[in-house]
This record gives sequence, structure tokens and C-alpha cells, in this order.
Amino acid sequence: MDKETIAELIEVKHTELLSWLEQQPNESWTQGPEGKWTQGQQALHLLQSIKPLNTALSMPKFLLRYKFGKANRPVRDYEAVTKRYQERLRDVKGKTYKGSQNMKVPSVNEKQYILNRLQTESKKLQYKTKKISDKNLDTVILPHPLMGKMPVREIIMWTAHHVEHHMESLKERY
Repeated sequence: MDKETIAELIEVKHTELLSWLEQQPNESWTQGPEGKWTQGQQALHLLQSIKPLNTALSMPKFLLRYKFGKANRPVRDYEAVTKRYQERLRDVKGKTYKGSQNMKVPSVNEKQYILNRLQTESKKLQYKTKKISDKNLDTVILPHPLMGKMPVREIIMWTAHHVEHHMESLKERY
């Protein structure tokens, strides 16, 4: 998938999520199905996952190569990345990454702030995706808590799928 297509996918998935969340009643932001995350927790989780990616992409690429190494395999396509993610989710049987365990329930007062931050981070990621070289997209790797080390191109595609995954979950439960 080329950079423009990936950036467009990030835009489409985030726009769909944000407009859906803005239309939901405030009660759903703080109260969810028994044992499941609220809408606010889901939005906060997505924000927590995109911010470190944007931070990493702001760093000099040679530092990332030094810290995490270089890709030792060809880049997977979008379908392969999403399939692998779904397999990994099944393998962990509902366990949550430690950074998102015991997540606080954001208040309704924080809703607009979180949605605005998520939109801003999405725009940043789109910009960074378009600006990074294809060579760096395919050779620089970053760690993912569930998927292991992934080339940047894959982790950005995964980010689009991650939003879609949570959007489907939200639509199913609310």
C-alpha cells in the first residue's frame, strides 16, 4: 500500500470514529456494557496508541534503526497485517496490554478534549506518513506490544485497522 493510500485510510477510519463518537449520548462515554470498556476508554486507548507512534516518527530515523534495528523481511500487505493482528488477539484471549489495563474512565468533561487530541494525532500521522521516505517506511522498525517489531509501513497500516477494530466493537455494543 503506498503512502498516499495509507494516509487516506488513516483519515477515513478516524473521521468515521470521531463523527460516530460525537453523535453518541454522553452517558455512553462513561458507562459501558458490563466488563467492557466505555466509549471514553476506547477513545483514550486509541489516543494512547497513536501518540507514541507519532513521537517515534518525529525522531531521527538513524536513532530508531540504532535502537530497534532494521527490517529483515519484506513488508506485509494490509490484509496480512490485519489477519496477523486478529490471530494475535485470539491468542491472548482478551488480555489487555499493560499500558491499557485498569484504564480510567474519562469524564464527559474530557470528551471533547480527547476527541480533539485524537483528531490532531491522526492528522499528524497522515502528514508524517506522506513525508517519510519509502525506504524508511520499509526498513525502519518499531516495537508493537502485541505484534512484535514491525516495519513502519506495517505499523501505520495497523493503526488504521486498530481504529476500525474499535469502531466495529463500539457499533456492536452501543
